[in-house]
Amino acid sequence: MASFTAADVKKLREETGAGMMDCKKALDSAEGDFEAAKELVRQKGLARAEKKADRETKEGYIASYVHSTGKTAALVEVLCETDFVARNDEFQDMAKGLAMQVVAMSPETVEELLAQDYIKDPSMSVEDVVKGLSGKIGEKFVVSRFVKYVVGE
Repeated sequence: MASFTAADVKKLREETGAGMMDCKKALDSAEGDFEAAKELVRQKGLARAEKKADRETKEGYIASYVHSTGKTAALVEVLCETDFVARNDEFQDMAKGLAMQVVAMSPETVEELLAQDYIKDPSMSVEDVVKGLSGKIGEKFVVSRFVKYVVGE
């Protein structure tokens, strides 16, 4: 039997947003190793996101980011399945992070954006961030398009 406490389950739940039972099972599978359990939860979320790949996305959110200089900005459209999720704070925060990514890293295409290391956590790609939240929330997400504006260009 793995040695972990209810506090460990709670901490894993707070850090990953996964369900209580998923956290307990991950800690049990990882024999109490917190970091290994965290990775198991992340992998399970990615697998859930892959299962939703054939769903239709008709709702979404357009996020914006303007750099502190006021000379560079981006708009990013991220699609989801329902308007309920489009209003979700985590979904909107992710989309805003993607707009910041566009300003910082200047990708040319959506594919290039998704392949980049995420500026807020370089251990993950942008695609991992999108799929991770998709698996957590339980809906398909699609980074549809983006545009970057630079003063004078």
